[in-house]
Amino acid sequence: MAYFLQQFINVLQTGSTYSLIALGYTMVYGVLSMINFAHGDIFMVGAFLFFLFVSTLKLPFVPSMLAATVLTALLGVATERFAYRPLRGAPKMSAVITALGVGVLLEHLTLAINPYPRHIPAMFEGSGTWSAGGVVISQLKAAIIVFSLLMMALLDFTINKTKLGMAIRAISWDMSVVPLMGVSVNGVIAATFAIGAGLGGIAGVLYSLAYPVINPYMGVMVGWKAFISAVIGGIGNVRGAIVGGYVLGLVETLTIVFLPATYRDVTAFSLLLILLVYRPYGLMGKPKTFKV
Repeated sequence: MAYFLQQFINVLQTGSTYSLIALGYTMVYGVLSMINFAHGDIFMVGAFLFFLFVSTLKLPFVPSMLAATVLTALLGVATERFAYRPLRGAPKMSAVITALGVGVLLEHLTLAINPYPRHIPAMFEGSGTWSAGGVVISQLKAAIIVFSLLMMALLDFTINKTKLGMAIRAISWDMSVVPLMGVSVNGVIAATFAIGAGLGGIAGVLYSLAYPVINPYMGVMVGWKAFISAVIGGIGNVRGAIVGGYVLGLVETLTIVFLPATYRDVTAFSLLLILLVYRPYGLMGKPKTFKV
C-alpha cells in the first residue's frame, strides 16, 4: 500500500505539469478552434528564462518565477498578434503550419542564445522531506503539487466567475455575436493567449525545479503529452484539460510500475488512439453543433 501511495504522489506531480500546459492548448482551441502547436516550446522558454534569471542575473526564486511568467505571457500575446491574427480568416492548415514554424523558431533561438543542456541551480537546498507510513514526499514536490492546484483553481474561478471569463466563454460559443455586446474580440483573445502562455511558463519553472536539466527540445515531447491530456479531457474544456492531465499522469506512472519505462510514451499515444475511437470528444467534451 505504501508503494502505491508513493506512486500516487508521482501521479500528482506529473499530472500537474501536464494539466498546466494542457490548459494553454484547450483555451486557445476554445476561442479560435485551432491547436497552438508552439505551446510546448513556450513551456520550454519559461524554463529557459527562469534559468537566465537565477543563473545569470542571480535573482531569488520568487522574482525569477514572476519575471519568467510575465515574459512568457507577453510571448504568447506577441505570437497571437504577429503569427496567428493575420491568418484568422485563412484555412486552418495555414495556422497549424505557422504554429509549427513558431515552435521551431523558438527552439533554435534559445539554442543560439545559450548552448544546451543547462543545469538549473538548486533553489531549495536543505529542503527536507515528510514521511508517514513508509510514504516519503519532499517539500519541493509538495510545493509543486499545491502551487499547481492553486493555479488551476484560480483559472477555473477566472473562467466561470469573472467578466473576462464570461467573454472568453462567449467567444468560444459564438465569436460573431460578441462584438455586438461591446466586447473587444482581439483583446479577449490576446488575454486568452497571455493566460495560457503564462501557465505554460509556470509549468516550465516547476518542471525545471523537479528535473533541473533543460534543453531546447524539452518542450516537444512534454508538449505532445499535454496536448494528449487536453484531448483526453475534451479539447476546449478547462476542467477536462485538468482531468486529462492527471489521467495521463496515472497511466504513465502505472506503465512504469508494471512495464519497462520505455513503454511509457507508447502507452500515452495508445491511450489517445483508443479514446479517439470510442469517445472522440474526450471525457468531458461535447460535440459542437454548427448552423448550416
